[in-house]
Amino acid sequence: MTGASGLRVERDAATGVAVVTLDRPERHNALDLATASELGSCWREFRYDDTVRAVVLTGAGEHAFCTGVDRAAEVPQPSSPYSIDDPLLTVGPKANDLWKPVLAAVNGMACGGAFYLIGECEFVLAAEHATFFDPHTTYGMVSAYEAVAMAQRMPFGEVARMALMGTAERVSARRAYEVGLVSEVVAGAGVRAAAVAAAETVASFPTAAVQGTVRAVWSAREAARAQAMAHAPHLIALGNAPPADQSALFASRERGAPFRIR
Repeated sequence: MTGASGLRVERDAATGVAVVTLDRPERHNALDLATASELGSCWREFRYDDTVRAVVLTGAGEHAFCTGVDRAAEVPQPSSPYSIDDPLLTVGPKANDLWKPVLAAVNGMACGGAFYLIGECEFVLAAEHATFFDPHTTYGMVSAYEAVAMAQRMPFGEVARMALMGTAERVSARRAYEVGLVSEVVAGAGVRAAAVAAAETVASFPTAAVQGTVRAVWSAREAARAQAMAHAPHLIALGNAPPADQSALFASRERGAPFRIR
């Protein structure tokens, strides 16, 4: 079934696998606010649906998996510089307390806010033509949540390179496989079928064992992830501040006493 917001959900009770498709190909499967909200609701619904034992997340078409938040979306922000409303913080399965395995089938571009989703999947399969990149710095924006998510999956230098190179460089599916972001590269348009086959295997195993293993794997990195995520909103707020405010902040630092090591 496809919702008005562009999310398609298919369940196969026989195999225990659900396929969630971001169905906005005309917008490169970018997330508007309605789709982001529906995605969160979808994960929460799966928590109570015992017929769903594993999930595949993909995008419609072959051009894009997800390109983050729709740039046409208007996100109201509170006046306080200490608060930032980010609709993508709640689009992932783990953010919605879903501990059933979720596999990402990346069938094209995955960039920017797509990493909120990829970062909360158990593992990633990619089509040969898939690419990964983070455009934030190109447009004068801080890559914070995205970089944190990828730092949990890729070597430090690879994360730094992708985040800093912006739109000037794209990581190929093969390179993503080499650095550990992707677990399998699939020829042609077969990435969804390959992901479904893997999900069917996982779904066929005892549910308690599978979900307990998912929880155990995530517990190994929760502390570092939580600490890093806590810094993200402050970095974003500073990076997005008007130039005049940034200049005033740095000027006040220059007028103050120098740092000393005690």
